[in-house]
Amino acid sequence: MTRQRDLPTSLDLLLGFDAAARLLSFTSAAGELFVTQSAVSRQVQQLEEQLGVKLFERRTRALVLTEAGELYHREVAKALAQLREATAQVRARTAPVVRVTTTVTFASLWLVPRLALFQAKHPDISVHIVADNAVRELERLSLDVAIRYCPEALAGEGAELLFGEQVAPVVSPALLKGRRVCTLDDLLQLPLLDLDDPTGAGLWLSWKVWCEAMNVPRPRDGRGLRYSHYDQALQAAVAGQGVALGRFPLIDPFIADGRLVMPLRDKRYATRAQRAYWLLGSPAAARRAEVRTFTDWLRAQVAKEAAQALKPARARRRQQSPE
Repeated sequence: MTRQRDLPTSLDLLLGFDAAARLLSFTSAAGELFVTQSAVSRQVQQLEEQLGVKLFERRTRALVLTEAGELYHREVAKALAQLREATAQVRARTAPVVRVTTTVTFASLWLVPRLALFQAKHPDISVHIVADNAVRELERLSLDVAIRYCPEALAGEGAELLFGEQVAPVVSPALLKGRRVCTLDDLLQLPLLDLDDPTGAGLWLSWKVWCEAMNVPRPRDGRGLRYSHYDQALQAAVAGQGVALGRFPLIDPFIADGRLVMPLRDKRYATRAQRAYWLLGSPAAARRAEVRTFTDWLRAQVAKEAAQALKPARARRRQQSPE
């Protein structure tokens, strides 16, 4: 028999916990949910009290899931995904739906945190995201839009460039305390967080390839940890477990709010990826107003953030130029 006390008293508690667990930041979760940072903190605290377990460790400038928190988040994320799927199916009977296929990393780090902006402007349009690393055929699978991370040759006919990607080392400020990291040799003395990808599909995001680009050997003493997914390596970096290869502009928010920093700021330590993010639409779907509305918003959001990223660089050039 299902009893009311078997579940949290409010769905908002689970939404707040899910956002904080994904982003490992109450501040970022608050921005995603359009509430205050203290509201998210209270939601998590209330959920912990109802469950009788601690879900996060609150560290200086870092938020880390406990073992119980990791277990609970896996199940909560699945349940919320099922609820969203069911909601999308019901809404599809009356409301227009845009079906988007993209990679797990792009969905979690870029698209999902910004979808609230789209929904605020267009509450009548439902967006259904299919996130995995497979290249899906739009027409055959009744998908409307693809955002693909690949070389131009594999993007598909008519694909439109959204933005490229640069890779550079990033680290938690907590890991740098008491350490002097001024050179590449200094950096490579720290634990390196790497991807364990037996398929080789993500080889360009490995320390081996990055070190080859820097023309230095990768340390072979076994320091560091390996992860099967990029978001795991990123969370480990936020938790101060080592140095990760940051993917820009996907992780710009992590730099902006101070969760991560670039220990070596010189441009020569950033490598440009051979791949980029491409927008591809189904020809049939392009005739629907809701699909055009979504893709127009996507282009505008990318252009707006690109312009914002240029402002600090322009300001620095003005300061350095002679009067």
